[in-house]
Amino acid sequence: MKQKLLFHFFIIFSLCSNFLNGAVKSNPFSDFEKVPLAGNSFITKAPDNCTEKITYLGLENWTNSETIISTYFKVENAGNLSIAIKARFTSPDTVIKVTVNGVSQEVSHSHASNFLESIAVGDFNVSAGYVKVDLQGLTKAGDSFPDVTHILIAGEAASGFTIFCDDQDQYIWARRGPSAQLHYEIPTDNNVSYYYNEVTVPIGEDSVGSYFMANGFQDGYLGFQVNSDTERKILFSVWSSDLNSPERVSEDDQLTLNCKGENTEIGNFGEEGSGKQSYINYNWQAGTTYKFLLKGEPDKMGNTDYTAWFFASETNEWILIASWKKPHIENHLNNFYSFAENFIPENGYLGRKAEFANQWIRTSEGVWFPITFAKFTVDQTYTNNQRVDAIGGVSSNNAFYLRNGGFFNESENPETVFSVATPTESPNINIDDLPLCHTVVARSPIQEIKLYPNPSDHFIKIQGLNNEVHQYKILSMSHTKIVLSGTTDGNNEINISELPKGIYTIVLYDQNNTNIQALKFIKN
Repeated sequence: MKQKLLFHFFIIFSLCSNFLNGAVKSNPFSDFEKVPLAGNSFITKAPDNCTEKITYLGLENWTNSETIISTYFKVENAGNLSIAIKARFTSPDTVIKVTVNGVSQEVSHSHASNFLESIAVGDFNVSAGYVKVDLQGLTKAGDSFPDVTHILIAGEAASGFTIFCDDQDQYIWARRGPSAQLHYEIPTDNNVSYYYNEVTVPIGEDSVGSYFMANGFQDGYLGFQVNSDTERKILFSVWSSDLNSPERVSEDDQLTLNCKGENTEIGNFGEEGSGKQSYINYNWQAGTTYKFLLKGEPDKMGNTDYTAWFFASETNEWILIASWKKPHIENHLNNFYSFAENFIPENGYLGRKAEFANQWIRTSEGVWFPITFAKFTVDQTYTNNQRVDAIGGVSSNNAFYLRNGGFFNESENPETVFSVATPTESPNINIDDLPLCHTVVARSPIQEIKLYPNPSDHFIKIQGLNNEVHQYKILSMSHTKIVLSGTTDGNNEINISELPKGIYTIVLYDQNNTNIQALKFIKN
């Protein structure tokens, strides 16, 4: 049985329960495994006025009887599953409902308490695999339903190996779900200049928070995202350094922009290495196949140029995303891979899937080679048995695929190598006709624009705008919400005092509403 020891709470009972004839009563839940809501739970039904949150302490601010909180864990055995909850009932006369596999049991609590208590729910019959436990409030005399820290499990079903997130350092990653990757075998030792991939996301597999990375290489990646219900992006990122803070990368090591597409927005990224980011807002659709093309070649002056294109199926044209120059290194393309992941922890209970087909590489001599072998790999969330709902394989239409999220039970061994039938027709692309720096209007628009102070408590000032009036938008860290917008004044100073603490991105636009640059800042 997997040991789950993270936080040690004293189980506090009333005096009459704790002591009997002067002796401490044994804990009836000592053999139960403790599933922390902090790393394994989600708000799966949320009304408009939802106040509930999953924090590092578990479920908090539970006030609405329409809200459903779902906790997931995996059991090795089928059979009886005994369930209890560890909770703090701050309101008297509270009744909640606990549901497993469509069977519900109610838990009543008559008195208010500021202490955590372990309370039996009942027994349920479950199959081997992932189990979902739903909590829903029914009645309460006070303002809130209980704060819940753990689901406690025991019985025949929990007697074998169980899987759930038990490492508080992994809570955010487990709630996002395991990342799944495909690493491709390249059938040539010659220098590779182009990498081509066709990606289809099946209908219904494009949940918000999904990132389907099509063309990964040694210095970055190209793919598309679902940022919100109304926003989707085509994203091309290139690393400049292993440092996680862009401001720590020396000016001499910074990537520079050769050019960008007309509607491309650009900026910096950090936290996973540092580099430059370029993207277009594009309402791509599930069920449609999209083409991605990447180029990487030395510029013959000691640097490397990386360029990315996206084929818009709706308009039947190649769109330039951007071309970046990486200094002090001469590379062709290598280390080809794809991945599927979720970047919004609150949506980690939703699934996603992508198919990767008709992949080719083109050598610097102009010869196309098909890609037919891929190795399936996973991240530490999976290998550490915090969560294991990720698979790869080959679809019925001869495409590699990746699937993750949603707490499904289908499995595939990591490090498995898959193969597809060899494609017979290389991409019909006239390389010379692709839009590039000599054909696009926007050339190297990055100015020496900086923010200071950064971090800041009240104001940020933009240096390098020459006192011209510019429009700006400030985005949340996940780029899913505009939290502030306006125009700069003559001093190029922006009041950020009302923003909550956190990391933000400010996007600057010129008087023609063309994106100039995107910069990250920290609000203290």
